[in-house]
Amino acid sequence: MADRFTLHEDPRSGNCYKIRLTAALLGVPLDLRQYDIMQGQTRTAEFLGTVNANGRIPVLQIGEGATARFLPESNAACWYLAEGSPLIPADRFGRADMLRWMFFEQYNHEPNIATLRFWLRFVGEAKLTDAQRAQMMPKRIAGCDALKVMDEHLARQHWFVGAGATLADVALYAYTHKAEEGGFGLADYPAIGAWLQRVAALPGFVTMD
Repeated sequence: MADRFTLHEDPRSGNCYKIRLTAALLGVPLDLRQYDIMQGQTRTAEFLGTVNANGRIPVLQIGEGATARFLPESNAACWYLAEGSPLIPADRFGRADMLRWMFFEQYNHEPNIATLRFWLRFVGEAKLTDAQRAQMMPKRIAGCDALKVMDEHLARQHWFVGAGATLADVALYAYTHKAEEGGFGLADYPAIGAWLQRVAALPGFVTMD
């Protein structure tokens, strides 16, 4: 009997959306358990003791009951779901190159683009601390630099790795298509704009809440 998958998520999170999108593209059923991170619902004793001691989502739950396993970190969960599918390249270099872009997303892209989106859309600029305000410009510069790298790469090829969509595209799509909510102008990156349309046209594609 196949494992049952449950995603512990906040639907506003791009990191959670990556896993939902991966599952949808693969036709994998996914149960959802939703939390409001703004209300501290991932910091309860139950969540910390059962789901993730780090107090963060997303977490992919594999199985149920006493034998259930819990896998935090969005890109790790995407890999678990996609292993053996076309979303992971068959050749060794392709897999490594895909991981390279997934690491880029977590180190260069998400900390800047996703953070500014969270601050501006969900926290509100008026409620930011002085420390957060001081970080806004450096994060905007770094986020624009990341988008520029992506745009130049996509001007040469349709997908980040190889001839079709991989987890690299899934990982980078999540927060890129919401980048304008963080004050980034996607019209400045035409190759990214065309790529966003290609991702949205993939069979099984689902939108982010």
